[in-house]
Amino acid sequence: MENHILAENLSRLETLLEERKYTQAAAVVKDLNPADAAVLLEELPEQKVPVLFRLCPKELAADAFAYMSPEAQELLVRSFSDRELDEVMEQLFLDDTVDMIEEMPANVVKKILRHVDAETRKMINQVLNYPKDSAGSMMTMEYVDLKRSMTVEQAFERIRRTGVEKETVYTCYVTDSRRKLEGIVTVKDLLLARKDEVIRNIMETNIKFVSTHTDQEEAARELSRYDFLALPVVDAEERLVGIVTVDDAIDVIEEEATEDIEKMAAMAPSDRPYMRTGIWETWRKRVPWLLFLMISATFTSGIISAYEGALAASVVLTGFIPMLMDTGGNSGGQSSATIIRGLSLGEIRYGDVPRVVLKESAVALLNGCTLAAANFVKLMLIDRVGLPVALVVCATLMAVVLVSNLVGSCLPVLAKRLGFDPAVMASPLITTIVDAIALTIYFNIAKLVLGI
Repeated sequence: MENHILAENLSRLETLLEERKYTQAAAVVKDLNPADAAVLLEELPEQKVPVLFRLCPKELAADAFAYMSPEAQELLVRSFSDRELDEVMEQLFLDDTVDMIEEMPANVVKKILRHVDAETRKMINQVLNYPKDSAGSMMTMEYVDLKRSMTVEQAFERIRRTGVEKETVYTCYVTDSRRKLEGIVTVKDLLLARKDEVIRNIMETNIKFVSTHTDQEEAARELSRYDFLALPVVDAEERLVGIVTVDDAIDVIEEEATEDIEKMAAMAPSDRPYMRTGIWETWRKRVPWLLFLMISATFTSGIISAYEGALAASVVLTGFIPMLMDTGGNSGGQSSATIIRGLSLGEIRYGDVPRVVLKESAVALLNGCTLAAANFVKLMLIDRVGLPVALVVCATLMAVVLVSNLVGSCLPVLAKRLGFDPAVMASPLITTIVDAIALTIYFNIAKLVLGI
């Protein structure tokens, strides 16, 4: 929903609810997409959210509930009667129920679990027992399973009978009596086959799947790589236990991208939207890294203090320190961003380090020569420094770009190898390291060339 339409609907709903014109308010939301209805519900004042929720058609209300934030869901659950909670829980898919339960306080979870049947409760507990951020923790157990001996006509009959309760019916999974995954067949395959055709003759047996303990980001990448709508999840004995759907994969990709961006900006990751995160929580997420970077930056001042004599002998050198440090930081930041992305997408592995170093060295040489040439012209024509000083600055520039590229490319790979998130080795940390190296190179070249 476009922002101006959202604002109009929101203003109209607030007025109608304030004037108790509930029939007209219900008319505004009855034909909305569930995701849009969820946005409207969340934007309303808290006391009006339960009122509008009850005005929505039952199916729309339940679908919109799955799109709402944990805070809004908790608000509604606390206001629900037993009958209302029953109706919502019946409409929710298992993975949405699990996601909701993971975010709720214990007393609210107890209320929710009282309104699901024993079989559903068992499946919820099973999913909750899988490691956080694994394929098992994000999968749904609501899929259509078929047998290889079925005919196409029997398969369609089973889809019609059980499909209403499943998250997707387009892709069906062929299993044996022990639930071992034997093949996959799509509704398209079934529609194009004869009614009496047997499933084993049309099913795909070259199956791509992930295990319950596969990282959720890897599962999402597999879905993207093969353009699947759903990906089967199996246990250690290759028994089918669930599927990861493309909508869940998109959520994971968004979450992981947000987390990486926050880490690359030197912040602790947050799992809540910016506008719903309090000032104190935002402070708590940012200040540890700021303190660390501030303290680590003292190495830079220590290096400058150690070379006070050189600076005193040639004061002109001082004016080029910011340029050299910034260029090094920018160069290292470019390199680290490229490598971190490659690691996240699985394009770069630890064994690729020699090729990465060779490539980054070549790129650094080209960049360094270009920057040094441009800077030499500036130094001679605009800054009007002596030739020795210009040579010092340009030589330092080339060396700094080379070192920065190598640091920016190797540190994320090393972090990945040691089990850390490579995003931690991003621009702020790279810049701090490169600043210290740049100053050391600068003053040593100056001592060598200028004899100070």
